[in-house]
Amino acid sequence: MDKKQAKEFMTALHAICQEKGLDQNFVVETMEQAMMAAFKKKTGNPNARCTVNPDTGDIKLYSFKNVVEEVNNDVTEISIEDAKKIVPEIELGETIEKEEPLTDFGRVAAGTAKQVVVQRVKEAEKTAVSEEFKDKQDELLVGILEREDTKNYYVNLGRAHGLLPKSEIIPGEKLEMGSSVKVYVSKLDINNKGVFILLSRKHYGFLKRLLELEIPELSDGTVMLYSVARDAGSRSKIAVYTDYDNVEPVGAIIGEKGSRIGRVLSQINGEKIDVVLYDKDPVKFIQNALSPAKNVRVFITDEKKKEALAVADDDNLSLAIGKKGQNVRLASKLTHYKIEVKNSKDVSLQEEGQDE
Repeated sequence: MDKKQAKEFMTALHAICQEKGLDQNFVVETMEQAMMAAFKKKTGNPNARCTVNPDTGDIKLYSFKNVVEEVNNDVTEISIEDAKKIVPEIELGETIEKEEPLTDFGRVAAGTAKQVVVQRVKEAEKTAVSEEFKDKQDELLVGILEREDTKNYYVNLGRAHGLLPKSEIIPGEKLEMGSSVKVYVSKLDINNKGVFILLSRKHYGFLKRLLELEIPELSDGTVMLYSVARDAGSRSKIAVYTDYDNVEPVGAIIGEKGSRIGRVLSQINGEKIDVVLYDKDPVKFIQNALSPAKNVRVFITDEKKKEALAVADDDNLSLAIGKKGQNVRLASKLTHYKIEVKNSKDVSLQEEGQDE
């Protein structure tokens, strides 16, 4: 590798590192180590020093030899007589430095240097990507839909790509290639091979992060999100509360004429959201969670197992249960109680039978 090749190599290396977002000091250090590795491979001498001018690409390579009385290894040793011809005042036991001509490297040396550089660039890029994404578990990201196959979408997230299974999109929605898309990181695996990012739009965490993004009171902590239960593409329930007496948490989420919740609804393909008030009293919380059913009586039947009975009259029974049991199922997820819904008439008949 002559000086012209070295300069061209440095220019190309700078371009690569700029594209990958790598530091200039890394470029210099990488080139120096690559040249030393090439020298060692060609000569067998591990004792070398290399300096690279980051501006001009000028490379200086020096080898070191031990000054000895009798040479047993001419790769790493030099006789005192020969050493004094170079440095007259040198003594036995010292080392002597010699600049090596770069033209002596040839194709093998240049190839070795390139291999080291490429490997280190890959390692540095992997480290940079890992650092960028290490805190992204359970977070909302924005990417570009780059390609798809029969089972997955591949999302460009900048320095990395994420995998969005088609089973994890919102049922009924259509995604277009090249479009921007919000995604939730449901699984993040960083290992020696790189970064694996599994994405979802169906996960309840996607709705949670979307709400936090769109509603200021959630992002600043004025209103807290206690829990989220979701049937993606159909209906979700969220429970909210606040520690501020002058804030109405449900109203803060919904907004004037539904303006705030509307911004979220527009991004989830028509999915409905029930916003309910969290209460420390499980009876009240379950009653709220069974909305839109009203006048529901709730009894905690087993506190340890977290089981409850909800009793509704004829007018509210179907609302409490919901279509195909959806309402009570979501309420159970939201409150973390197993809720059984019964008609008030059936309960009355049971009580009468027990009395007899």
